[in-house]
Amino acid sequence: MRVKSIAKLGVVAALATISLAACGTSSNDNKAKNQTVHVMETSALASMDNAKATDIISGETLNNTGEGLLRFGKNSKTKPGLAKSYTKSKDGLTYTFNLRKSQWSNGEKLTAQDFVYSWRRTVAPKTSSQYAYLYADIKNANAVMNGKKVPAALGVKKVGDYKLVVTLAHPVSYFPTLVAQQCFYPVNKGAVDKYGSKYASNAQRNVYNGPFKLTSWSGTSDNWTLTKNKKYWNAKVVKLQHVKYSAVKDPQTALSQYQSGKLDIISLSGQQPKNYKNSKDFHSRKSSRITYVELNQRKDTMLKNTKARQALSMVINRKQYVNKVLQDGSTPATGIVSTGLAIRNGKDFAKEATVPSATDYNLAKAQKLWNQALKETGRTSYSLTLLGDDTPAGKSATEYIQSQWGKLDHFKVTNANIPYKTRLSRSQNGQFQAVVSGWSADFPDPITDLSLFTTGNTYNNGRWSSKAYDKLINEATITNANKPAARWQNLVDAQKVLLKDQGIIPIYQTGMPQLVKSKVKGVVYFPVGANWDYSQAYIAK
Repeated sequence: MRVKSIAKLGVVAALATISLAACGTSSNDNKAKNQTVHVMETSALASMDNAKATDIISGETLNNTGEGLLRFGKNSKTKPGLAKSYTKSKDGLTYTFNLRKSQWSNGEKLTAQDFVYSWRRTVAPKTSSQYAYLYADIKNANAVMNGKKVPAALGVKKVGDYKLVVTLAHPVSYFPTLVAQQCFYPVNKGAVDKYGSKYASNAQRNVYNGPFKLTSWSGTSDNWTLTKNKKYWNAKVVKLQHVKYSAVKDPQTALSQYQSGKLDIISLSGQQPKNYKNSKDFHSRKSSRITYVELNQRKDTMLKNTKARQALSMVINRKQYVNKVLQDGSTPATGIVSTGLAIRNGKDFAKEATVPSATDYNLAKAQKLWNQALKETGRTSYSLTLLGDDTPAGKSATEYIQSQWGKLDHFKVTNANIPYKTRLSRSQNGQFQAVVSGWSADFPDPITDLSLFTTGNTYNNGRWSSKAYDKLINEATITNANKPAARWQNLVDAQKVLLKDQGIIPIYQTGMPQLVKSKVKGVVYFPVGANWDYSQAYIAK
């Protein structure tokens, strides 16, 4: 996400930030009476528990119904949120956040204790938070997550009601961007205690502290509504009364609803971007999202074979896919770190950390490697099921990959496209052979992507493991935390290890073609993180 300085990294993502209109105050004379925006999502809302939400749709909703110590603003930089100011010690190990007076949506006072409770809850093993790894740099976090220390040992404490002190295990240059993430938001203990296992399972079993509150969501419905939160400390700048989301999986249905006025913001796919590229409502955005294939290496000897994994990557023609099939501004992925995410000394990390053989198309070599893998594993043939979402993008990816893998002899591929929530669950539980996954950078530093594939990381669904990789990530995180050049090289080398061993199969960096009604003003889009902020948006006449 956003940070002022990341080991002197220049951030292209910051330059790519797009505002649909200037943020700030707008004349009431220019505002329509009905301040409601209707937004399309490709899948249903999965979770509203900030410790457990893992997908970008949940993240976007949490970003608009909650707020942390800091918040992301224009130009991908952090700005004051619930913390009106903060200081950092000279050794970089202690952050002191000074909180403003604010309230929960139920009128209760929000204090530093709500952060202490939330953070301890997230790292507690019983919570099973997949995002708990982002806390690893805080003192004692790893020991807590491993069950060796109690959550109370986490390096966070309150000083009175409005001061929060955080102690780190080692300096972290991008720490301010971490506390702006949803998993670092405060949590109302009273709500958790009241609802127990049903906490955050629907709109009513939660309380909110952000610009909006969730007022309509059954927990399983394809529609959910945000309503202006009058208890929000900065409610005076919030102009929208409602943000109404609808999960619409069929792109033609979404387009019809856009044209009839039922939707104000929609995503485009297939031939739609080409057909509407000259429309005044058309917006082509660059995201930090990489779509990739994970291979389950827990037990399957074929998928544990490096040559087999290399063959499965090498046989995919990525350029053909993005140019002939997607045609939506997406580009071939060269790794897990997206192009433009981080620049140092004029060099783009994604370009500097490439391994061409890991993502270039080479059918002849792929077939040779595949034959060798079959022989080494004692097989004459192999079959697998490729798991993916039942969205247009998910179906497109699995169908294309199936067609490419079908070029390999003695290999049968079956596709299984299932609802997004179900696919997430199966991925997390290792219930797959191969799965099309996606990851959007949480903040503009390569570590946000690369840390996913360390041994034991909860997002490492395929269970790929490399001691060399783990060592490089550890050096970048701890040993060279304050040595920008050395840290950068650690991360470059780490991605090369991941690619050479084909720990994952990168496919493409997502383009985001959209139609946005011209009457919708003030929405801010970020290439990283939760993407959309409606806190200062409004509907013009």
